[in-house]
Amino acid sequence: MDAVLELIWIVAKILMITVPLILTVAYFTYAERRVIGFMQARMGPNRVGIFGFSLWGLAQPFADVFKLLLKEIVLPANANRFLFFLAPILTLAPAFAAWAVIPFSDTLVLADIDAGVLYLLAMMSIGIYGIIIAGWASNSQYAFLGGLRSAAQMVSYEIAMGFALVGVLVMAGTLNLNEIVRAQSGGIFDWFWLPLFPLFIVYWISGVAETNRAPFDVAEGESEIVAGFHVEYSGAAFAVFFLAEYANMIMISCLVALFFLGGWLSPFQGMPVLGDTILAQGGIHWFLAKSAFFMFSFLWLRATFPRYRYDQIMRLGWKVLVPIAIAWVLVSAAIKLSGAVILGS
Repeated sequence: MDAVLELIWIVAKILMITVPLILTVAYFTYAERRVIGFMQARMGPNRVGIFGFSLWGLAQPFADVFKLLLKEIVLPANANRFLFFLAPILTLAPAFAAWAVIPFSDTLVLADIDAGVLYLLAMMSIGIYGIIIAGWASNSQYAFLGGLRSAAQMVSYEIAMGFALVGVLVMAGTLNLNEIVRAQSGGIFDWFWLPLFPLFIVYWISGVAETNRAPFDVAEGESEIVAGFHVEYSGAAFAVFFLAEYANMIMISCLVALFFLGGWLSPFQGMPVLGDTILAQGGIHWFLAKSAFFMFSFLWLRATFPRYRYDQIMRLGWKVLVPIAIAWVLVSAAIKLSGAVILGS
């Protein structure tokens, strides 16, 4: 009986993460069109409402979902049927599974494991297989080229992201995400963004490139007027790729907040003038606010910067970000060692 109750509780916690995540993805697409429309002095979606009321177009995400679910899934001739349908699953499943170790607050986390960072890296790496398989299984040269471009870009920028995380691990001394957040206790100037500022910038830029978002969205190959690795997908299968992309964008935003901006900690922690008010207390509200800022930054970048050429993207990753990350890992080790020496003396 206890085992059944525990299973029910685990399923309930999974639903408490996945359902809000899916709704956030839906309205993230709505926010993207509204924000970019505002930045470009045009209207975003503002017609689809409920019961005859437009409500600023708030029902538009549901209309998009129903449209994609009702459209036919076309299987290309000579495509590998099994791999064609496996690819979206391989892309979506890791994007959702990674949320199992994300601490939304001091106690609100599904699995508080000691190797949380390694688990995250493993889950985020598996998504590349879905992209490669999607490009190959479609039996389309354009999809295959898009898959290769996307995979090469993601692998390249994962290296820079990995080195940036090494600096965080050096400063925190742990792989547990909750402990990494607690290591930043003390206020905004005790967060890792200050001593690891170059790694903070490297990680954020690499995260944008990792999700194939503008200005790094060359995987879509608009010069060939195709959509990249998922050009042959339609209906619900395409919706799964779409869902995974936006879930990864939200994930990157949350990880930047966790690794460099104190996660659920308050920036005003320890300030006597605020006492024990909600501004000085850590909690999920701070974590969501920090994550929302970086989610908005994804939209800001898309509306602002032109697309890079592919050779510029690879040069930025290998010749700029990776060397900076490696150099600052050594600096962070020196900072940590000097601090330990001072405390020891």
